[in-house]
Amino acid sequence: MQSQQQEHAFVFTGTGREYFKIWIVNLLLSVVTLGIYSAWAKVRRTQYFYRNTQLAGAHFEYHGLPIAILKGRLIAFGLLAIYYLAGVFSPLLAIIIFLLIAAIMPWMIVRSLRFKLHNSSYRGLRFSFAGSDAAAYTVFLLFPILTVLSLYTLAPFTHQRIKQFQHGNSEFGDTFFSFDASVKSFYGIYLRLLGMLFGIGLLVGIFAALGWHLMFILLPIAFIFIAGYFAVSLPNLIWNSTGLGEHTFYSRLQIKPYVWISFTNLLGIIFTLGLFIPFAQIRMMRYKLENMGLLAAGDVATFVAGQAQLTNALGEETAEMFDLDISL
Repeated sequence: MQSQQQEHAFVFTGTGREYFKIWIVNLLLSVVTLGIYSAWAKVRRTQYFYRNTQLAGAHFEYHGLPIAILKGRLIAFGLLAIYYLAGVFSPLLAIIIFLLIAAIMPWMIVRSLRFKLHNSSYRGLRFSFAGSDAAAYTVFLLFPILTVLSLYTLAPFTHQRIKQFQHGNSEFGDTFFSFDASVKSFYGIYLRLLGMLFGIGLLVGIFAALGWHLMFILLPIAFIFIAGYFAVSLPNLIWNSTGLGEHTFYSRLQIKPYVWISFTNLLGIIFTLGLFIPFAQIRMMRYKLENMGLLAAGDVATFVAGQAQLTNALGEETAEMFDLDISL
């Protein structure tokens, strides 16, 4: 007999006023140090969002070291600089460098995922990532190449495989996450998006033939709602298809609220010359998180305690192996 699921929505307690202080200091110090401080800025920013995100009465923690992030960014910057300089001297050399960078990117992505998850914790227990390099080369190199060769008809398939690789190889304690969204469901979202864009194209042609200048007002509005559809449908599909052992996640984002928040955020950023950015980030984060949650098969604290007992000390000892982060 299955126990009744308990619904736990994420709770976000961050405020725009608090985050603005962190954001403005991060911005100024990053400019003064020519970007070097951006690694420390990312840690401060991530720690703020993690500590203000709660699930079942407990918040998350971020343990990443700025020097590891700086190392990853210096490597990424170095690779881009080599590619640029190669292009100045020889287009052929630039192509060779590009292919070499593409060849190591899956390896770097896996290290970045391991770094991010290993340095994230909930109730004192860390996450981890167990994806293999071989699988990463298939997902992040082979499938994208096939997608381009197929004129992007394989884009939904590749997207599904990437999320399956990311979620299916993530762990919390000793329990793996699961991901059961089908390729068909990804194609459904992409095809509906394509249908909407095709419909707009027809309307533009009709309005242009009739000489209706109203289309210059309606067209941006239509594109905003289409972008909102894509931005809402994908997270809903992904998180509604993600589980953790007997527990499942849910996402109930809706198009109208998402579009309204996005539109008003854009206006705020424009009229304040960018100073509204931290407030906009807080507004969007709160909406996303508070419409997501966990359907727990039992008591969350008991589950975490059980995972802590099953997990050995290997994670702490192998932290040095994952000290690379190439994400921004």
